[in-house]
Amino acid sequence: MTEFENIYREYFDDVYRYIRRLSGDEHTAEEITSETFFKAMRAMDRFRGDCDIRVWLCQIAKNCYYTYLKKAKKIEPVDEMELLELPSEESTVEEQYMKREEAARIRTILHHIPEPYKEVFMWRVFAELSFKQIGQIFGNSENWACVTYHRAKTMIQLRLEDRTYEK
Repeated sequence: MTEFENIYREYFDDVYRYIRRLSGDEHTAEEITSETFFKAMRAMDRFRGDCDIRVWLCQIAKNCYYTYLKKAKKIEPVDEMELLELPSEESTVEEQYMKREEAARIRTILHHIPEPYKEVFMWRVFAELSFKQIGQIFGNSENWACVTYHRAKTMIQLRLEDRTYEK
């Protein structure tokens, strides 16, 4: 087994889950994940090891997804993804409606959170990256990533509590 095959086996699920959460679509996630590993395979000799390979792959995946959106002329912004898990089978119709309503509010709020807070929040929640990995993406410390994430989370929570916020 080659080194790249090992990387593919080890990180495929991470990249797929990240793109699945960004896109909200299994087919798109499969397509983008395949493209990501194809591009990574071609660029493997240029990987300098400055960051975790998972972070590098997710950056490639994010760029592939942005390109996909541009080509598809999607009008839905990247940050317009489901933030809440799918409702359980035990949920009532009212609970499902409330969760969807809350998810819509969070998407709206997230859309208006300034950078780098929005992107740090997305890397942490959707890609499930560690603060160390997020810090590497931005060329900052693990502590910076942690503080930035918690500030983003606080911004979202405050705006959720403000029922008048409908920007």
